[in-house]
Amino acid sequence: MTAVDSRPAGVLGTNSTAQWPFRARLKAFVALTKPRIIELLLITTVPVMFLAAQGVPDLWLVLATCIGGYLSAGGANALNMYLDRDIDALMHRTEQRPLVTGIVSPREGLVFGLTLTVVSTAWFALLVNPLSAALALGANLFYVVVYTMLLKRRTSQNIVWGGIAGCMPVFIGWSAVTNSMSWAAVVLFLVMFFWTPPHYWPLSMKVKDDYERVGVPMLPVIATNQVVAKQIVIYSWVMVVVSLALWPLGYTGWFYPVVAAVAGGWWLKEAHGLRSRAHKGVTGAKLKEMRLFHWSITYVTILFMAVAIDPFLR
Repeated sequence: MTAVDSRPAGVLGTNSTAQWPFRARLKAFVALTKPRIIELLLITTVPVMFLAAQGVPDLWLVLATCIGGYLSAGGANALNMYLDRDIDALMHRTEQRPLVTGIVSPREGLVFGLTLTVVSTAWFALLVNPLSAALALGANLFYVVVYTMLLKRRTSQNIVWGGIAGCMPVFIGWSAVTNSMSWAAVVLFLVMFFWTPPHYWPLSMKVKDDYERVGVPMLPVIATNQVVAKQIVIYSWVMVVVSLALWPLGYTGWFYPVVAAVAGGWWLKEAHGLRSRAHKGVTGAKLKEMRLFHWSITYVTILFMAVAIDPFLR
């Protein structure tokens, strides 16, 4: 019998879902889609559509892309929770997720995730274009199969390569407008690729005991804070340099590189501050690793807002 099997009734959907009120069940299904994560994905989708259109894109297309993106990412997140429900039950950060508390049964979670995946793919194909549909489906499968099933529990590089799924909204936003790809989309994809590890590793440092408990080898679990902080600084520098490439390639005017340089400079300040504290042996609350985590969300919001605004200032 595993540790998860020994948990009390009500965990992992072992109790009847009928006891839960409709509103609570509805909120639980919404929670399966991880709305806060999807908000971040849409922040990287819509501004790219403005850049691709060099102005205001068709607003109905923007709405269709956002709805399709929510459904696709929501399906992937629900399937992720279905596959990770065993370790979610043992981690303090995730022990209240719907498949752990039993408000949604595993079968319901699986069907819900698969349904959203199918509906979102059809939505993109019919209302946006086939290229965007293929990219959205690819992102979904990459997150579920490559990250959740193959990488997450096997390698400390899980979030590095698994993060590719979270970069795909950049491609989806560009292809929705142009039905093609471009180097601008590739640059912004790479920005998100190099952003993901230094965004997530500070959070992993904060909750590394949770990951260690369930045997997930996040980098902070298998490496010292000093090593993790050094990696964060390396990825941060590459991210900031790549973010500035849009300007010399001719895709933006003066506004974007100015914002990217200022926001990137502040990011590097925070990253080097974390590394300095780690190398001094600071631990606990004084390490302040979550400062960089919170700033990383602000950074990507500012950066992509600049992407959307720049076409109007050229």
